[in-house]
Parts: sequence; structure tokens; C-alpha cells
Amino acid sequence: MSDKHQLRFAIVGCGLIGRKRATALKGVELSYACDLDSARAESLAKTIPGCRPLTDYKIALADPALDAVIVSTLNASLAPIALDAVRAGKHVLVEKPGATSSAQLEELAAAAKKTGVRVRLGYNHRYHPSLLKSRELIDSGVLGPLMFLRARYGHGGRKGYDREWRADPKLSGGGELIDQGVHLIDLAGWFLGEFPKVDGHAATYFWDMKVDDNAFLSLRTATGQTAWLHVSCTEWKNLFSLEIYGRDAKLAIDGLGGSYGVERLTYYKMLPQMGPPDTTVWEYPGSDDSWRIETEAFCEDIRLGREPSPGLRESIVTLKIVEAIYRSSGYPAADG
Repeated sequence: MSDKHQLRFAIVGCGLIGRKRATALKGVELSYACDLDSARAESLAKTIPGCRPLTDYKIALADPALDAVIVSTLNASLAPIALDAVRAGKHVLVEKPGATSSAQLEELAAAAKKTGVRVRLGYNHRYHPSLLKSRELIDSGVLGPLMFLRARYGHGGRKGYDREWRADPKLSGGGELIDQGVHLIDLAGWFLGEFPKVDGHAATYFWDMKVDDNAFLSLRTATGQTAWLHVSCTEWKNLFSLEIYGRDAKLAIDGLGGSYGVERLTYYKMLPQMGPPDTTVWEYPGSDDSWRIETEAFCEDIRLGREPSPGLRESIVTLKIVEAIYRSSGYPAADG
């Protein structure tokens, strides 16, 4: 595909995340805003010159000039809509977790292989500045061999949270683990690799719902590196904390901006004599630009014909970890 070709997009799902995605689209044309709620589709479309509101996304898929689709609906609708788009020959950016089961993603992967389109999963946390800088530092070798990481992520919900769609397993596929937990699993895999050993459990401690409000994971690579993760929607004060430990140094990421606090990366460098480390701090007080950077990466996937990362392979692995924890904790498996 020529770099001069202006990509044409459709967004399916015009809620909060769909609007974030629309704002993040630069240098492309948003041709369609699709939502079952016509008012939401119209509200988003009127902010974009030339954008057509639709309640039936299949009208957009029938447009031969359409290149790509962003799917930002509730979890149960993600995979079916993405599958329709892939079968129509459209590239797809589907929000995490991409499906309510790994089987759905495997079906999507088989369809994408047939049609030759690219499918990226929307794990925007990889594109936060502290995470990108961490990746750069690790790749430079300054941490030495990685040993383990430890991460916590959570919020406190809100009044009526246990009556929203996320509390309905048929719509969400699960609770906090499949909501925020998949971000931590994805980041852990990005830094440490795959985890053949999966331990942990999910639990419902506070909210009156059939899905989990906390999950605790211990994931181990084939060489024994460990990712120790906790996600919670009984955190009360929003929290994001990720620490990565190497033999020579440590990284600590705190905050994601907004209600999670100023995003900060701290680099602790071990000295030859040990004792207190040399410390370097980067702060990122600006607005969240991860959505734009991730969307630009997706456009490059399309233009270069490259395999997205994270794509379906990584995201299937992530959901299989989620499913293993749910099975061991007695939560019913989502329909595949």
C-alpha cells in the first residue's frame, strides 16, 4: 500500500473509548461512526467532517473503499464484530481483551490468516511514556538480566458499579481480571516473555456481582522469572504500580496520569559497593498520548504489512491465562 494513500476508517462503538480513538486518528479519514444508539453515533460523527453516522456497522463493511475498523464496544461484542470486519477484508484494531474467550480470538486469527488483514489488540498501556522508556532502558541492557516484576492496578468502582455491564459475565466475560488484569498480563509478557506456569486465584470480596473484584497471579517463565500481579476494583484510591527488577538495577513506574496520579518512572542503579542506589526520575505530567501513538502504530502495521504487536498471538496467550485463573477459582468459563 502506498504511503500516499489516506486510510479510511470506521469506528464501531461510540462511547468513551470510541471517542478517544476518534480523537487519536491523525492523517486518516474517519468515514463512519457506528453505534446501536443512533444519538451516540450522530454525536461523534458531527465532530468529524464527512463522517457518516450508522446504527448498522455492516453498511460500513460493505464499502470497498474502507480500509480499517476500530471496534470499541462492550466485551461480548468485540470478537463477533471484529470477525465480520476481518471476513470483509478490513484491518482491525479491537480493544482489549478482544473477546470473552481465547477460542473467539483463535477463530479471528484463522479468519485473518485467510484474508491477509492485520489485527491489533488495543493495549494502549504499552504506549505510555514511562512504559516506552522502560522498554528502551531494558533493551539497552542497563538492568542486566531480568529477575522478576511486581505490579498492582486498581480502582474503587463507583456507586452502582455492580449493576453495570462489567458485572454481567455474559457481557463482560469476567470481572476485574479480564478488565484491568489483562493490561498487567500483557505488560508482564512484553517484558519477561511467555508464562508456562500460571498460579493464582480470583475472588469477589465486596461487590454484589457474579464476577471477580480482585485477582492475584503468580506467573513464571520457563527459566523461572516471575510476574507477581494483583488487580482490584476495591482499591478505593486509583493505583498503578509496576516494578521491574534486574540484577543490576530496578525500574518503578507509578501513576498513569489523571485520577491515577502523575506518571513517573524511577531508575534505581545498583552501585559496585551496593548500598543506596543512584536514582534517576522522569515525570510525565502531560496528557495521555498513548491512544494516538498506538493508533499510529496500527496505521504503520497496515502500510508496512507488518504483524501487529500486540496482536492476536499475544492476546490469545493473555486470555488463556485469564481462563486458567477463572477455572481454578470456580468462576464459569465465558461462552466461546
